[in-house]
Amino acid sequence: MTGFFLRPARPTDAGRTGAILSAFIDHTDWMPRIHTRAEDLSFAADMIDRGWVTVAETAGTVVGFSAREACMVHALYVDARARGKGCGGALLKQMQRATDTLTLWTFQHNTRAQAFYRHHGFAEMERTDGAGNDEGLPDLRMGWKRGRI
Repeated sequence: MTGFFLRPARPTDAGRTGAILSAFIDHTDWMPRIHTRAEDLSFAADMIDRGWVTVAETAGTVVGFSAREACMVHALYVDARARGKGCGGALLKQMQRATDTLTLWTFQHNTRAQAFYRHHGFAEMERTDGAGNDEGLPDLRMGWKRGRI
C-alpha cells in the first residue's frame, strides 16, 4: 500500500474515521472502552465539523486520519492494515509543515506511538498518573519544534 492521498475530511468520512478509532480501542488490550462505537463516530464527526481532520486515502478508501487544532494534535490513527507503510508519517509531516510547534498526549503504555513520534523529532515534556484523562491511564505529553536538534 503506497501512494496516500491526503485531503481535508468531509462529513461523510465520519463513519470511516470513527471505525478506525474504534478498531484501535477494540484491538488494544490495555485500552479500556469507555465510549460506545456510536460515541467514537460522534467524536470523529465533531472533529471533522471543527475543520481539524485530514484523511489519508488510498484506492478510494480512508486508511488513516489526523486531527490538529493550531499546534495541538488531537488524534492520529491508522487502520491496522495500513500501519508501517508511511501513512502515519505522511499525516504527521503534513501537520509539521503547517506550524512551527506541535504538542500531543499519548498513553505511557503506547510505546509504539512514542517511538513513532520520537522518530519524527518529538521529545517528552511531561508525564502524569492519568488522573486528568477520561481513561485514567498514565500518559505523557510530547512536543516538536521546527529546527530543534
